[in-house]
Amino acid sequence: MAWVLKMDEVIESGLVHDFDATLSGIGQELGAGAYSMSDVLALPIFKQEDSSLPLDDETKHPPFQYVMCAATSPAVKLHDETLTYLNQGQSYEIRMLDNRKMGDMPEITGKLVKSIIRVVFHDRRLQYTEHQQLEGWKWNRPGDRLLDLDIPMSVGIIDTRTNPSQLNAVEFLWDPAKRTSAFIQVHCISTEFTPRKHGGEKGVPFRIQVDTFKQNENGEYTDHLHSASCQIKVFKPKGADRKQKTDREKMEKRTAHEKEKYQPSYDTTILTECSPWPDTPTAYVNSSPSTAPTFTSPQQSTCSVPDSNSSSPNHQGDGVSQASSEKLQPSATIQETQQWLLKNRFSSYTRLFSNFSGADLLKLTKEDLVQICGAADGIRLYNSLKSRSVRPRLTIYVCQEQPSSTPLQGQQQAAGSGGESGSGTPYVYHAIYLEEMVASEVARKLALVFNIPFHQINQVYRQGPIGIHILVSDQMVQNFQDESCFLFSTVKAENGDGIHIILK
Repeated sequence: MAWVLKMDEVIESGLVHDFDATLSGIGQELGAGAYSMSDVLALPIFKQEDSSLPLDDETKHPPFQYVMCAATSPAVKLHDETLTYLNQGQSYEIRMLDNRKMGDMPEITGKLVKSIIRVVFHDRRLQYTEHQQLEGWKWNRPGDRLLDLDIPMSVGIIDTRTNPSQLNAVEFLWDPAKRTSAFIQVHCISTEFTPRKHGGEKGVPFRIQVDTFKQNENGEYTDHLHSASCQIKVFKPKGADRKQKTDREKMEKRTAHEKEKYQPSYDTTILTECSPWPDTPTAYVNSSPSTAPTFTSPQQSTCSVPDSNSSSPNHQGDGVSQASSEKLQPSATIQETQQWLLKNRFSSYTRLFSNFSGADLLKLTKEDLVQICGAADGIRLYNSLKSRSVRPRLTIYVCQEQPSSTPLQGQQQAAGSGGESGSGTPYVYHAIYLEEMVASEVARKLALVFNIPFHQINQVYRQGPIGIHILVSDQMVQNFQDESCFLFSTVKAENGDGIHIILK
């Protein structure tokens, strides 16, 4: 019996030994040394794929490069865009470098190109409301510009220009074959566009963007060549230096492993390629002394004396045909859509909708327009697209009295003889639409319709019984009957300064 038990122990130990050896063999086959990544990448299938990838020489080569002489922040993570801190009002050099290879773009060899430098918002939300943001800044800083060129320090730039309506852009000509450096000054700071809550808010980032154009066949610099931009934040004087020092000290306190997640700080900032700024470049002809606007509306430029329609922008005269002609049609081209925006007082959004046709604009919902244009202009644009006119609270018809006519007789003839004076000259009345039932609205609309300087109108009177003059008050206007007819005349004020208007 003991012999049998001993044999069982021997057999069992042998089986365990064989099983361990088997597992050991499996481990050797699947070990890290069995398959190396270099051997895998050496397989023919991977070699074939590598050979199909484009070489560095085959990648697109930008014709220009713009380098701003300002250090980048060290507190930017890898694969994120660089961030550069600038001091308000300090001059910073942007080097305009010709990066073309031999034989690239021979059409600009020996010729000048035009570059436009802009400071714009980085956040998409602020880009949609750029016009309102800049108008608010202009109101708080009258006479100042967001961006200026330091011309005495700049080198190689020719014919510099600034447009009073574009406070955030400067433009100039330069020769790519010569050394060119443009020194810029940014006068707005990032916290000026941050909602004031409790202090210490982070400032919004800006972008410095450079767009370069060449001449077309008409001699205008409108053919786009290259665009590049970088992200910046602007601080009060010396604030950028303190922020850079703070970021550097924070990075020094991090461990070596954490530092690997961040970019190093570079002495200069290279502007990276981007899409051109969505704006039709201005006509920049050598023989033209001033910058031509991007779009002109013949309806606006030919209007000299306002007619009855101009008394109320929301009221489009009499007749359905005129109202239908003012409505934007889905078949409208991009150019017709731009004209419609200009004619309906949306000129500040022509650049934003520069590629929109009538159908594109009509597809936008009310919420879309409010988000893009802000609450006030978004609702107004939506109502204009849907032809929603505001009905006036009161309509009156006014005619300026002829010097030779008798007021009361003229009024009776206008009512009883087809609106003609005793001499056969018809009385031409203008419709005035009042959205507010106040006396000042009457004076303002009369000044607008009959081309009278509003500041010269002292008082408005209504002629009463036996020729007395009754001061037109808000209460009197509220008691006017709708579609009342008036003749009016003007008399000089007693002190000789201004005039009085008398309604009859």
